[in-house]
Amino acid sequence: MSKKIFVFFPDGVGLRNFAFTQFKALGEQKGHQIVYWNNTVFSLKEELGYDEVTIENHSIHPLTPIYSRIRKHIELNVSQNKFNDKVYATYKFPFSYNGLKNTLITFYTKLLIGLNSSEKGIVRIRKRINSLERSTEKYQYCKAQLQEHQPDLVFCTTQRATQSISALLAAKDLGIPTVAFVYSWDNVPKAMQVVETDYYFVWSDLMKSEVLKYYSFVKESQVIVTGTPQFEPHYDSRLLQQRDVFFAEHNLDTAKKYICYSGDDETTSPLDHYYLEDLAHVVRSLNTKGKNLGIIYRKCPVDTTTRYDAVLEANTDIITVLDPIWKPMGKQWNEILPTKEDFALLYNVCAHSELVTNVCSSTVFDFVAHDKPCIYFNYEQPQLKKGIRDIGQNYKYVHFRSMPSQEAAVFCSDKKELEHLVNEILDGKLSNVPDGKKWYEIVAGANPTQASASIWSAIENCIKK
Repeated sequence: MSKKIFVFFPDGVGLRNFAFTQFKALGEQKGHQIVYWNNTVFSLKEELGYDEVTIENHSIHPLTPIYSRIRKHIELNVSQNKFNDKVYATYKFPFSYNGLKNTLITFYTKLLIGLNSSEKGIVRIRKRINSLERSTEKYQYCKAQLQEHQPDLVFCTTQRATQSISALLAAKDLGIPTVAFVYSWDNVPKAMQVVETDYYFVWSDLMKSEVLKYYSFVKESQVIVTGTPQFEPHYDSRLLQQRDVFFAEHNLDTAKKYICYSGDDETTSPLDHYYLEDLAHVVRSLNTKGKNLGIIYRKCPVDTTTRYDAVLEANTDIITVLDPIWKPMGKQWNEILPTKEDFALLYNVCAHSELVTNVCSSTVFDFVAHDKPCIYFNYEQPQLKKGIRDIGQNYKYVHFRSMPSQEAAVFCSDKKELEHLVNEILDGKLSNVPDGKKWYEIVAGANPTQASASIWSAIENCIKK
């Protein structure tokens, strides 16, 4: 059953899962022709030699971003009322009143939110977005590409990009089956489902239940549990470097044990650099008590701020910077794109660190895949003031309710406890790994090594239908 599959990249977030893993090779082994329908600045043909059809027209309707924000606010309002839960209000970003244009847009946006905050209102706004996108030149452009190449199915690598709407509408209007992969573990409760497709592929039973819970227009038969390729590289032992080789390559000290500090983006953790500083103080203290420790600092791949610089410069003797191997392909944060080489780097950072510390990151799962513990910082910094986001609200988000117990991560809720917790982990007296693995299975599914194969099986079943 050889079929032509368009693997659609509306933006670069899907590259890691669907261009750099075994996904393509498995599809070709099944006899399928895989064409990357590419809306990004990353050339799959030039960089990887892959067959691609490039979308040159990137112009969505100028009103689509406004209506998309309206849709998101309405969906969050409906969820807040439906489930009597104030957490949904914390997913909203503040409106802008900076200048006359932004003020007018804000008033217009709030008016339409007020008039449409219901299930029926959501349907009206989604229809309006679809109507706007069908009126664009991009819609006609994508439709012509589909008519020329005639794929048997379009597989969209993320459900959250407005750039994908017109292309998927064109496919649906031509009768081509469409699939959207729900990209991240926290996306569904946050009202980040921008597109409407024939099928939705999700990580786990948990995520399937969430899609059905939040989107009444989606039928159970449309949601298929496949797992995610995101964690597959952690099980590829060919990526492992010997400790002395990895340490020599990155100027690490083989006499030291290392703690990974995984940086966060500025929105999630605006005071993130102070937690790195706290960890540095703890490492210095423990080193005076007989330990021999260092810190590997791996920044958030899309963080371009300088906020860590002072801490890094003051601690060059104990902090080694190992930046993710991502490439800036443009000026926007979403144009900083992953590379295949980063798989090996992350694998070895996990393998050769004793534990990871961070603020609410999914790196807890990367490390638990290597049987390594994770400390979540969960205390306020004294620099917190009005207008700066408190990290504590992160742990109140819906996706953290999936934890089977509070022992699924080691929570540091008091800075004074950080040294004790680190020491207990290093001495083998404390670990979140047992419950962390249970949490990992709840979120990512029971077969993290088989996700790509599962996705191909699901694609074939969707074509048969």
